[in-house]
Amino acid sequence: MDKARENDDAPVLTADGHFDVHDAPVDLRVYRFEDWTALAFFVALALVVFLQFFTRYALNDSASWTEEIARYLLICTVFIGAAISVRKNNHVQVDFFYRVLPRPLMRLLSTLVDLARIAFFAYAVYLTYALMQRIGRQSMSIIDWPIGIVYAVVLAGFALMTWRAVQVALVNWRRGASVLEKPELADHDHAAD
Repeated sequence: MDKARENDDAPVLTADGHFDVHDAPVDLRVYRFEDWTALAFFVALALVVFLQFFTRYALNDSASWTEEIARYLLICTVFIGAAISVRKNNHVQVDFFYRVLPRPLMRLLSTLVDLARIAFFAYAVYLTYALMQRIGRQSMSIIDWPIGIVYAVVLAGFALMTWRAVQVALVNWRRGASVLEKPELADHDHAAD
């Protein structure tokens, strides 16, 4: 972080009056499986929505399947993308009580939040799997593909969220504090990611 400030304070113009601006090196290693997968779903979604727009307004003959596929691609993007948010530990959270509670009680409450999050995502994996067993072979409305494809991606998203929640809980347990207890750790987590 200090290096970034040094670069911000560096002069933009040289003594000759020319611009001297350098971009930070791009490091793709910070991105994980779910980042690339969510990006792929998002690009596919953008292409389908563009095709829908083009066929409807340019050709005046809308492709009927694009709306349904766009909806399913949006669902896939959201559930895989949610795993990114779990990994980065930046879902919406209320930390008011952590400002007034004693430290041991904050630690206990933070651990319970981590365990509840893991249990919720694991239960969502189970429920999604159970739903797939009941309706996974049914066809989509317009395209003759099984709806289970979409539910499989949702299941993968919940499984990734569970895995990332376990990782976040282990990190919180090892360092003895979570972002709820010490919000300044959020900057450290994002720098390490």
